[in-house]
Amino acid sequence: MGGSYAVFRKEIANFFASPIAYAVAGSFLLISGFFFYANMSFMSMLSLQASSSPMLAQRINLTDVVVRPFIQNMSIILLFVMPLLTMRLFAEEKKSGTIELLQTYPISDPGVMAGKYLASWLLLVIILASTSPCLLLLFGVGPPDPGPVIGGYLGLLLMGAAFMALGMFLSSLTENQIVAAALTFGAALFFWILSWSSSFTGETVGAIIKQLSILEHLDALDKGIVALSDVTFFVLFTAFFLFLTLRSLETHRWRG
Repeated sequence: MGGSYAVFRKEIANFFASPIAYAVAGSFLLISGFFFYANMSFMSMLSLQASSSPMLAQRINLTDVVVRPFIQNMSIILLFVMPLLTMRLFAEEKKSGTIELLQTYPISDPGVMAGKYLASWLLLVIILASTSPCLLLLFGVGPPDPGPVIGGYLGLLLMGAAFMALGMFLSSLTENQIVAAALTFGAALFFWILSWSSSFTGETVGAIIKQLSILEHLDALDKGIVALSDVTFFVLFTAFFLFLTLRSLETHRWRG
């Protein structure tokens, strides 16, 4: 892992020196804010209707109407955001030829990978943390259930980490950033909707497909249920594609 901190600092500097990071973060926050406003407006409308219907008043709450839909909307936005954050990690290095120079430095391949990955993950944390004021406002209106809030954000971080590892691996396979982004989005979408096909397969195959689906594991976390099996899935998913990234870097070094 030698030299990972130097790569980490370089990547952080590149992120904040590039307009892409600001455009991606700004778009994410703008769209997320719109969804939050829409959810709050819907909650306000339901509250007005509930004033004349006691039965409806017992069925509505901030968690189900605002918190969970807000977190689910952010998870969908991340499908589009993650490819943009990861597309340049290695593709840009390959296109500019700096990857050969990087491999001549006394920095190990795991160090290069770790530095780039941690820098990207920190940017994700900053972006998600910027949405927290929306939910903090709810605690002043009427405290929502903290379970879905904590579990939902944990799920977003785990899903982001998984897709980031996937995107980093695909970025290491090409020197074209657009191709890397397109491949990452397609692969992420595949793992997102994979469980939809479980109803067309047998019981055993369907169960396996569900276990490989990001959406299935994310749904439990959105409900505030932090199960070891779901966390383990995201950790193994991330570790698998980081391993493939490392193999890809070693192959490039060997060919060079």
